[in-house]
Amino acid sequence: MLPISNKVSIPENEIDISAIRAQGAGGQNVNKVASAVHLRFDIPGSSLPDFYKTRLLALRDRRITSDGVVVIKAQRFRTLEKNREDALARLAELVRSVAVVPKARKATRPSLTAKRRRVDEKTRRGRTKALRGKVPIQ
Repeated sequence: MLPISNKVSIPENEIDISAIRAQGAGGQNVNKVASAVHLRFDIPGSSLPDFYKTRLLALRDRRITSDGVVVIKAQRFRTLEKNREDALARLAELVRSVAVVPKARKATRPSLTAKRRRVDEKTRRGRTKALRGKVPIQ
């Protein structure tokens, strides 16, 4: 079970983890050992509450395919176990990020004093710039 919150968790059988060869430098070891991890998680077919599913599917994230499958590739560490833990942590973080409801924006207006201060600053700046013009020759 991958815990998301106090009441929500993802069962291990819904997460598909496969070992692959890592990219990049590493000498002979990188060609022989499959230490990177590919994690796949099907959002529509999961046991997550509908609230999480709709928010995840609406998310504009390159890790989520058009079919609603989360694909995470973890190859930060040299061992398979650490990469597996890293992939699971990144999946949990992604799911937790949609659980937070964004605070509604309350429209505000600038005060009358702030408006006057802004206009005064603009006229003062305009006067300064006007002094930079050509000086008449007498």
